[in-house]
Amino acid sequence: MQNAFKAALKAGRPQIGLWLGLTSSYSAELLAGAGFDWLLIDGEHAPNSVQTVLTQLQAIAPYPSQPVVRPSWNDPVQIKQLLDVGAQTLLVPMVQNADEARLAVRSTRYPPAGIRGVGSALARASRWNRIPDYLQQANDAMCVLVQIETREALKNLPQILDVEGVDGVFIGPADLSADMGFAGNPQHPEIQAAIEQAIAQILSAGKAPGILMANEPLAKRYLELGALFVAVGVDTTLLARGAEALAARFIEKPVTSVNNNKSVY
Repeated sequence: MQNAFKAALKAGRPQIGLWLGLTSSYSAELLAGAGFDWLLIDGEHAPNSVQTVLTQLQAIAPYPSQPVVRPSWNDPVQIKQLLDVGAQTLLVPMVQNADEARLAVRSTRYPPAGIRGVGSALARASRWNRIPDYLQQANDAMCVLVQIETREALKNLPQILDVEGVDGVFIGPADLSADMGFAGNPQHPEIQAAIEQAIAQILSAGKAPGILMANEPLAKRYLELGALFVAVGVDTTLLARGAEALAARFIEKPVTSVNNNKSVY
């Protein structure tokens, strides 16, 4: 068993990603052929279920793009279900401290290293027990990325980075901006300073820093600073803004979209 995304991060190869919120296997497959290194299937803010995550994993599987799945919460039961349908890399939201980071890691590991329940006969991940020694190999194939999105998490970042099994730390600029009093403005100098400091801390601990940023100059800036997994867009935004721009070229009416130039998305 291998996890190509985890291997790329370990080798220090920058990975460029796209956020998926349309909850559609059809659009997921379309975007899997676009050339991104990874695709984030969002279970926190998009209306996904275990079933829709499954169909997107199946749609992406034939392509080089690697799937990353975000559960709605740091919940061992939900994580178990996502792993059983085939997720290997998880982006766990709103991790505030080392104890929560340890819970995320333990939720992805079979005992005695963790608390993942054993149900491999029912699991796509094991190909219904057709993968030899799946139970012995699965732990090493898991990639755990934790999200830090608040001042509390930034304060506890050194302890989070000490947790064994955390492969990367993703800085959530939208929630961090809100928590710091600058909702909707992740480009504020105080937010940028916090992000840059966090990237440096994560790198110095030997972990992979990650972030979502659709602003191209900022995304490139984070890559220059050493961020290793950077999502540079969101499927819903690409579709909405592209459709609006096409309509505006033929129909004379005010643009209906909100100016979102400062946003993450």
